[in-house]
Amino acid sequence: MQTRVDPFLAAVIHGALENIAIEMGHKLMRMSYSSIIRESEDFGAALTDATGRQLCECTMSTPLQSGPIPGYIAGILRELGKRGDKVGPGDVFMHNDPYGGASHGPDVGFAVPIFHKGELAGFSVTTAHHLDIGALTPGSCGIVDAVDTYAEGLQFKAVRVYEAGRKIEPVWQILRSNIRIADLVVGDMEAQVAAARIGAERYAALLDQYGLDTVTGAYEDLLDYSENLMRDAIARIPDGRYNARTFIDGYLDSPDPALKELPIEVTLTVKGSDIHVDLTGTAPQTPNKPINMPLVGTVDCAVWLTLRSILLDSDVYGAIPQNSGLTRPITIFAPEGCLANPIFPAPVIARFCPGNAVADTVMKAIAPAVPQQVSAGIGNLRVMAFSGVSQGAPWVHMEIMEGAYGGRHGKDGMDAVDTLYANTRNNPIEDIESHLPLRVLNYELRENVAGAGASRGGIGSIRSFELLEDGAVSIEGDGQRFRPWGFLGGADGSPAKVHLLRAAGGTEDLPSKIPYRHLAKGDRITAYGPCGGGYGDPMTRDPGAVLDDVLNGLIDAQTARSDYGVALDGNVIDHAATRTLRGQH
Repeated sequence: MQTRVDPFLAAVIHGALENIAIEMGHKLMRMSYSSIIRESEDFGAALTDATGRQLCECTMSTPLQSGPIPGYIAGILRELGKRGDKVGPGDVFMHNDPYGGASHGPDVGFAVPIFHKGELAGFSVTTAHHLDIGALTPGSCGIVDAVDTYAEGLQFKAVRVYEAGRKIEPVWQILRSNIRIADLVVGDMEAQVAAARIGAERYAALLDQYGLDTVTGAYEDLLDYSENLMRDAIARIPDGRYNARTFIDGYLDSPDPALKELPIEVTLTVKGSDIHVDLTGTAPQTPNKPINMPLVGTVDCAVWLTLRSILLDSDVYGAIPQNSGLTRPITIFAPEGCLANPIFPAPVIARFCPGNAVADTVMKAIAPAVPQQVSAGIGNLRVMAFSGVSQGAPWVHMEIMEGAYGGRHGKDGMDAVDTLYANTRNNPIEDIESHLPLRVLNYELRENVAGAGASRGGIGSIRSFELLEDGAVSIEGDGQRFRPWGFLGGADGSPAKVHLLRAAGGTEDLPSKIPYRHLAKGDRITAYGPCGGGYGDPMTRDPGAVLDDVLNGLIDAQTARSDYGVALDGNVIDHAATRTLRGQH
């Protein structure tokens, strides 16, 4: 490949860019007030050029935060252009417009422009999920009954929060006056600004050290390098069309059939080193329910992340420069007015689970072409927003409930983890119980429910929460009606479920989406995570691996016999009986 800059120097500059993004992430985590950033790492940090092309990203950040950052910058520049406004040194912009590049309203971005010798050279950007954004009910997830984007909370379209280094106090006062738990949320926002400024300072120093032309040449080479890696991987796929359809729950308790059991359809067309992704066949948008997905900021990231993970597996390729070059060979189309390309002001705040279903459908579509590079169907996630008033002050807590991966070629699916375009961490129980009127009663893996396969599906978790004071909960989830798909003879996985045990007596099975609901002191909610699909014929699974699952309490002897054809005599494999059982299938 012809390069603009000496490859060794380009590698040094690449390392410097990556380290800047990593430092931004570490500083943001350490300065943040809320556990969703500090513990769960639901944030993004990246540098872009002056047009918004991503140069690098923090490796700790979640793809659904870092991935949309080019869209944030494009949206900011577009909005400024409409206003006849310009970017100046010392400015800081706040942006969360889901129809202007942002993923959804609670993911607020702060962009610090970087100047070199008086010219705009790029942006340093942080994004993060905030616990409240002033929506109709407490919390920023579980708002599953918003009728339009205005009901989803405050909207910021390239709002200048610093001008020439001077803090614009009225804007910050509006934030404090319209957001619950303002000290936490605004404190997190100020941490974002500080982390983005650190990135801007480091990048400006890099430009001073090497010069704008050299740094520009280096990152242009890096963009080309990443693009060529992706193109080489795509070129190894046979040309053709690959289609898959899956379904999301929607609103299972709704009497309206247009709001439940909704299809997600993906057709991939591979031609040479290009992939075109077409979502024609996906359900129409829901005009008064917020499970629609912004095409830019959610759907595109779901597609990019899935294809990159499958085709450029880090176990094979190692660390790859994460930049906009990776997306150049991929084009995306979704019909206007469908779930994957809604028309303003259709609500979008609950796009998290549908977007992950898009990623899962992309993987199902491409699976026949690259069967050893995919997993079987994933178990989707859910988010619970707990809230209340304690000692006269409001509190909000957001808990991301893990899903599970499907089985893979030669490997079982990963248990109780975020899947595909989400990779946040769980909140430590000690942190929850030390700050909030919540008690975690149990946290364990489910039993006898994983999708059977030569490689079994990953296992979902069971988590129970008890309210120690009166409060409320909102739930934003999916995956309770449809089982994660098995692959190459593997069995389908198991759906999720949620139970409510009332302190006053009685139990209730809850659907996957629950708008704000009051709970009493002593009420308990238990979330059962979904289990991934199996990969390959279960009758070919290593009997020793089946025995290990029995000894670990993940399945019982009857499941070993019925699903895997493995007969046990106590804690020992009965090989003769196993051969007989497997011979009957």
